[in-house]
Amino acid sequence: MTQAPATPRAARRQHDREIISLAVPAFGALVAEPLFVMADSAIVGHLGTAQLAGLGIASALLMTAVSIFVFLAYATTAAVARRVGAGDLRAAIRQGVDGIWLALLLGAAVVAITLPTAPFLVELFGASDTAAPYATTYLRISVLGIPAMLVVLAATGVLRGLQDTRTPLYVAVAGFVANAALNVGLVYGAGLGIAGSAWGTVIAQCGMATVYLVVVVRGARKHHASLRPDAAGVRASAQAGVPLLVRTLSLRAILMIATAVAASLGDADIAAHQIALSLWNLLSFALDALAIAGQAIIGRYLGAGDAQGARAVCRRMVEWGIAAGVVLALLVVIARPVFLPLFTSDSVVKDAALPALLVVALSQPICGVVFILDGVLMGAGDGPYLAWAMVLTLAVFAPVALLVPLFGGGLTALWGAMTLMMTVRMLTLWLRTRSGRWIVTGATR
Repeated sequence: MTQAPATPRAARRQHDREIISLAVPAFGALVAEPLFVMADSAIVGHLGTAQLAGLGIASALLMTAVSIFVFLAYATTAAVARRVGAGDLRAAIRQGVDGIWLALLLGAAVVAITLPTAPFLVELFGASDTAAPYATTYLRISVLGIPAMLVVLAATGVLRGLQDTRTPLYVAVAGFVANAALNVGLVYGAGLGIAGSAWGTVIAQCGMATVYLVVVVRGARKHHASLRPDAAGVRASAQAGVPLLVRTLSLRAILMIATAVAASLGDADIAAHQIALSLWNLLSFALDALAIAGQAIIGRYLGAGDAQGARAVCRRMVEWGIAAGVVLALLVVIARPVFLPLFTSDSVVKDAALPALLVVALSQPICGVVFILDGVLMGAGDGPYLAWAMVLTLAVFAPVALLVPLFGGGLTALWGAMTLMMTVRMLTLWLRTRSGRWIVTGATR
């Protein structure tokens, strides 16, 4: 059982310490991940425009594949944290091992599908005749690292469930440094061009996966957990991930609709939209770090049978989410004059982006609550509700966004629709947490 502090103030201090100790390293690891793509872009960009365009197309395909399977981390975190709370570390690690085997199976399937279809996928994304060969080369090599990347996702979920977000931070930073060094050496030193960049990334990803596997294997041996694949366990991990996959696909659909609508408004609007979306994604890292802390802590409390403690930490985390959202909103408003020139010198794009950024700022407190409650329900293993809630959100957002070009308002109206989307998410998540139906105690849900 989780030991409850003697006073409400002591409880808040304990919750704050737990949240900070998990969220800060998680934020560092989240920020390190997109640095892979940035490093590759900076290095390949000096080879030529066609190579950089090819990298952009292949990276979009690869990142889409990885983002679809992010449930490997989320579902594993919740399942492992429950067993940690129940005091059964052997079962916790065994659950994590099943998630890793699932990651390997899914990774192998992605490789088998992508290798023969790479030219078709590149063409589907509208690659030019000059960029397509480079995109195909990069995609065919880099996809070999997908199994390792999915293992990283699943193993990250294992460690988060074990209340360890520091190790993922260290591995992410080391992986970024290795990736950058390998890319420089293989692209320029070995003269392999864009293929060298792809191989450098694959090697770095395999290195990261190896480190995670060593950590998990050590834990399994320490607690006498089996490392063999268990068909029932792998199947259970897949079943737990299906609702989160539906949730992720619905969210991706929302973002794709928003981008398509922005593109229909004109070049200046789509450029401004990309700036606003880049900032929105950056702010999401900070809020997602808090959500990750929520997944780990809530799962542990519920596994320990402490429903009251789970409610208390949920309330405290919502306070953190609101506070973080207010701080981020102020930062956006203050930094707008400095932020925009980093992306464009076009006054038309700036004029379109300025009001959109204000809407982004105003939505941050709402986003803070959404990310927190999303993390709480994930930690509780309430995936089916999260899936249906996101499908409902998509159903509300799509017609509103698609009507923006008809009724006017431009990019500001589109980001108003994005804020509406987050408000719908907040309401659905708040209703669920208030109902208490997510509180199911025990080592399994």
